Amino acid sequence: MKVMRIAVLSDTHLRGGQALPKWVWEQCEVADLIIHAGDVGYPSLLSDLGQIAPLEAVQGNCDGWELAHLPHHKIITCGEIRIGVTHGAYGPGRSTPERALRTFDQDKVDLIIFGHSHIPYQEKQGEILLFNPGSPTDKRRQPQYSMGMIWIEGKIIKAQHIYSSVR
Repeated sequence: MKVMRIAVLSDTHLRGGQALPKWVWEQCEVADLIIHAGDVGYPSLLSDLGQIAPLEAVQGNCDGWELAHLPHHKIITCGEIRIGVTHGAYGPGRSTPERALRTFDQDKVDLIIFGHSHIPYQEKQGEILLFNPGSPTDKRRQPQYSMGMIWIEGKIIKAQHIYSSVR
């Protein structure tokens, strides 16, 4: 059984003239799929990422009209795993993880990927793994920049944050 590698990004917030750090591109180059959980910044980033691997993306609360065509949430099927993707800014709930979980409370998903808080997060809620990659370009109060890598093999999901002190 082939292991699927998924590079996970969120909250890149890139503006014209800015680029993703080299370490992020290196992680994306080995991925079978790239998921961006919103707040992309400039739209050409998505086409650049899509040149490396298939890309799935959702709209974030800071994405402008150029990215209004992106959904606020979606479900992706990777083999036997159903992945819910949302930015996490909207909906009921006091915390970003709670809003992300509630977005898919009527759906059968195994993994929920979200962003918005810029805080790396990984926690099981019942049978569902919640995963926020953090931000590779806007760490806010976090000690390091971050993104995520997820490996799927059959029904097994392994997730890891990739950290860097370099932007």
